[in-house]
Amino acid sequence: MPPRLRTSNLPSSAASSPSIRSQCLFHPIRTSRELSQTSCQQVTARRRKFYEWLNGPGAQLKEPLPGSTNYLGAYDKYGNLVRASPAWQRKSRAELQREKEMKQAEPVVKAEPVKAETEKTEGASEGQEEVDELEMQTRRDEEAKRKETKDDDQQLPPETAEDLRPFPQNRFFRSQPVLSEDLREAIYQRVKRDGATVSLASVEFGVSNERVGAVVRLKQMEKEWIAQGKILAVPYARAVLEMIPVTPFIDTSLPENKGKRPVPHEPINDLIVHPATRQQLFVPVAESRQFTREDAGKAFDNHLLPADDRIPHPELVKAERELAAGLPFEERRRLVEGRLKAEQAKKSKEEARKAAAIASLKTVPQRRWDFVFQDVSVEAVGKKGRDPRGVGWRYGFPHEDRKKGHVKIPTRVDA
Repeated sequence: MPPRLRTSNLPSSAASSPSIRSQCLFHPIRTSRELSQTSCQQVTARRRKFYEWLNGPGAQLKEPLPGSTNYLGAYDKYGNLVRASPAWQRKSRAELQREKEMKQAEPVVKAEPVKAETEKTEGASEGQEEVDELEMQTRRDEEAKRKETKDDDQQLPPETAEDLRPFPQNRFFRSQPVLSEDLREAIYQRVKRDGATVSLASVEFGVSNERVGAVVRLKQMEKEWIAQGKILAVPYARAVLEMIPVTPFIDTSLPENKGKRPVPHEPINDLIVHPATRQQLFVPVAESRQFTREDAGKAFDNHLLPADDRIPHPELVKAERELAAGLPFEERRRLVEGRLKAEQAKKSKEEARKAAAIASLKTVPQRRWDFVFQDVSVEAVGKKGRDPRGVGWRYGFPHEDRKKGHVKIPTRVDA
């Protein structure tokens, strides 16, 4: 490759050539880089409209209203709250911010006369205190008068379904509420400190069993992180909870909440569709046979329980029946506690029975299969020979449709 020729070695005619002069190698140095990679400095129409909305109607979304969501569906295209009355609309956000600043400045106003009291004489300080007390009393009277004469139209009405639309173009999507921090802490303390079962906490707080278990696990992890010194995103969580619908916690132990019921978060007794029931079956049944819900469950699957037993809280059905019967509160509470104890005893007995059945089996391991042996007895069939624990097929028992004096159709269906 031949060596490069320097500019000084070129002839004067070549140096003064216009083609060489036009190739300038020096560019102005940019002090800052543009946000966009394009070099177009013109403001597009979409960007101009975006900034107009951001400084106009979109400015209402900068600070969420207390106790309200901060979704686009709650405002119209002019930035006005749809559910608010005209009287409330006239009260601008500037006035609300001014009131907030006045409330924050009240302790500072109170502290100034106290600080100046050490510098003035005793007589002047007493006069200043009287003036300050008079001003404070006048301000209290004005606030009380304003509260008394306040019209109902200036009150912000509760949220509607339109306020829960975060996407204005999707009118079929509604934002669902989440658990508040106080409610999650109450659920955790009820289960971990008081020792309540997940089912009982679900009924008391109106939260499903799965969500109660998730709350307990997450709160336990949060406690462990705090003990380890990890930093939590508490400001971020607080800011998010201020902008979305939240289920509040009502502490019934407080005097002001006496007689109030907790706000239900979600339906807790919905029946989950079992995968085995998604098929259609035609089961021939004898005319004299009573085909119940238990039989229907076994038709789909041998281990499928009826709907009354598969719901998360079957005890609520009995409680509603007792309430409709007119039983007093103490009697209903005693019955509920008795059912809970009986259910726990039944579960422990069933676990002991399964453990005994497994222990009674004799397993002989082989190379390819394991042989399992179980001791049986002929006397297990009972006196009538119809005990299900018996072995073999029993003969000589007529069907129900062959007997006389039996009603062939069911006369009662258990709800």
